[in-house]
Amino acid sequence: TLPCLPGARPCIPKDFGHGSLVCVCNATYCDTLDPLVLPAPGSYVKYESSKAGKRLERSEGRFQSSLRPAGSVTGGGRCHHRTPRHHGLSRALPSGLLLTLNISTLYQHVKGFGGSLSDAAAMNILKLSQPAQDNLLRSYFSESGIEYNLIRVPMACSDFSVRPYSYDDVPNDYELKHFRLVDEDTKMKV
Repeated sequence: TLPCLPGARPCIPKDFGHGSLVCVCNATYCDTLDPLVLPAPGSYVKYESSKAGKRLERSEGRFQSSLRPAGSVTGGGRCHHRTPRHHGLSRALPSGLLLTLNISTLYQHVKGFGGSLSDAAAMNILKLSQPAQDNLLRSYFSESGIEYNLIRVPMACSDFSVRPYSYDDVPNDYELKHFRLVDEDTKMKV
């Protein structure tokens, strides 16, 4: 595994002239986050990024338990949170925004968070020096980064591939006797 760097290292912004900033990550430096810690019950931690330059800016707040708003149905546990301006939410949000959480009803289990590893992403990562690759992967997968734990890999080519390809071009091969991974899979993604 890649070693984790202790503590947060700030974003070094770079502007490519398109009205938004990116954070520099190279062979010698990559921004990091403080280790994630679960907030206390009844509170939340918010990370915000923006086109204006915020990069996973951390803020904290507390949910306010309250009685049901006028006209609501009784029963079930609910937490209500009115968006206070002092918690750093965008000024564009209406001041009366109400977020209602019904913690007694669960719809799905979250297995984790991640992104997609396309041919284009893999090709660009592999063009980096080994120390830059290590820093980039650490920024995604380590405790000092954003702690991704899932990656989605397209099956065969996608619109981010440099050529069209599939895994079995033989018509009517329902038993997949001619199924083969291609170089893009074995050399860049698997």
